[in-house]
Amino acid sequence: MTSRAEPPRAVIVGTGLIGGSIGLALRARGWHVTGRDRDRARAARAVELGALDAVGNDTGAELTFVATPVGAVVAEARAALAAGGIVTDVGSVKSPIVGGVDDPRFVGGHPMAGSEQEGVEGADASLFEGTTWVLTPARATDPDAYARVRSVVSSLGADVVALPPERHDALVAVVSHVPHLTAATLMGLAAQGAEEHAALLRLAAGGFRDMTRVAAGHPGIWPDICAENRVAIVEALDRLIAAVGDMRALVDAGDRAGLLRVLERAREARVNLPVRVARAEDMVELRVPVPDRPGVIAEVTTLAGELAINIYDFEIAHSAEGDRGVLVMVVEAADSDRLRAALAERGYHPSGRPLG
Repeated sequence: MTSRAEPPRAVIVGTGLIGGSIGLALRARGWHVTGRDRDRARAARAVELGALDAVGNDTGAELTFVATPVGAVVAEARAALAAGGIVTDVGSVKSPIVGGVDDPRFVGGHPMAGSEQEGVEGADASLFEGTTWVLTPARATDPDAYARVRSVVSSLGADVVALPPERHDALVAVVSHVPHLTAATLMGLAAQGAEEHAALLRLAAGGFRDMTRVAAGHPGIWPDICAENRVAIVEALDRLIAAVGDMRALVDAGDRAGLLRVLERAREARVNLPVRVARAEDMVELRVPVPDRPGVIAEVTTLAGELAINIYDFEIAHSAEGDRGVLVMVVEAADSDRLRAALAERGYHPSGRPLG
């Protein structure tokens, strides 16, 4: 009689919306999940809602997710690493975290997912399905640690993109941080004045509601984010202010042709936002022989991220000799030649085969 395999085990540090959603998603996939929170009542509530099996630490856990505010991630990640296992985080700022932890078993992460709901009460096991989850491997990152984190977050339904930490911070300032601050500013403008308030908000149509939706998110996380990513956010705000000034000038001058060009360019960019594709006949498996040296995982995976090429599956085939291995990646056929050429320019020798 064979014994039943033990379930994989994880720890969640911080049982708010994201931590709770990770817990629910992992448990739905057969994981045993232990967790803790500085608010003990919140951790207990996570157990009641099914996001955790138990409150506490698990020194035998394979993987720890640190889902605290960004200002607390470094200390919590170091503590989790001291306990053993692989550690990742979900903070929306990466450079200070990756630099502050600097351990081969730490893989910086950021799921681009959220909700107007707050806390573990709003947690949802399907929150990450179809979303982008950024990983930021560094030179010291252990290849097997990266591969395991990537496999787990992919299993939650997310598309994984690898980026250098500083590149992530610059990009996320534009697509996440500044939009939130802009939405908050616009919402504040609409809400100014007691006499105007009710009338203005009664007139709010779909466009206004869409633009300001993120302003309903939990405000408590934003001071830390703005402090940790101040330089990139200020640079993006400066660009936004300049662009709004250009828009003002077009409107003030009555430049219909110029205004139409800007609006058409914006519409085209919005319509062409990437969508998920996952049909086998559209995929190619790339095999990339690599040396066993620090930084190779970061180099290859972040190259794909910089080229805006999604890696749909990823694994490492280790050599018996121990000094070489093969990275196996599944990408869209339309992107495979571009990625192969970029890898060849860096001295790699990739080969590919269609999956369809």
